[in-house]
Amino acid sequence: MWRPKKKSFLGEQLKAVAGFGVTFRNFFRPYATEQWPFEKVPTQPRYHGRHHLNRWADGLEKCVGCELCAWACPADAIYVEAGSNTPEAQYSAGERYGKVYEINYLRCIFCGMCIEACPTRALTMSNDYEIWDDNREDLIYEKDRILVPVSDGMIAAPHPMVEDATDMDYYNGKVTGPTQAQIDWVKAKRPDDPSLPKAVATRQAEEVKA
Repeated sequence: MWRPKKKSFLGEQLKAVAGFGVTFRNFFRPYATEQWPFEKVPTQPRYHGRHHLNRWADGLEKCVGCELCAWACPADAIYVEAGSNTPEAQYSAGERYGKVYEINYLRCIFCGMCIEACPTRALTMSNDYEIWDDNREDLIYEKDRILVPVSDGMIAAPHPMVEDATDMDYYNGKVTGPTQAQIDWVKAKRPDDPSLPKAVATRQAEEVKA
């Protein structure tokens, strides 16, 4: 019952030619050659490219060092080591932060399972696909090459969280920028911090808790 039907004489003769069916169908069709890298075609919006570690609106890091991305990676390309936040060194909203964060792009298959596992949306993937080097060691990206730079209006970590705010206030989007108290703390601790001139106090602490 499961045996294939026997081909006719003509079918047997054309059997070898049938394998080239796709080739023959596309032989006379117009083709387009992308002149990369001289002419770069934009990727799709959700293209899986180089990873980014993101920040909250006030400059604190989103990564809490939970290592879920490392557990979800099927290629074992991610290594995370968590550190504890202290009052003098608060890097993220919560108790812990990603002290060590490495992605081995020699192993990464760009499947996106790591960004699906991240509970804080700290890890996302950009449209940058030009990841190459002539040295294998340089294809192991450490945290300084993955963490996004401080945008205008933010202040660089470490600095305290918004006054009386919890990590849930950050997750719920109630923190839209640094407060004046955070800016003053950084001025007192690191007066030469390059992010201070562009830091803008957007909301007061009582507005975040409202």
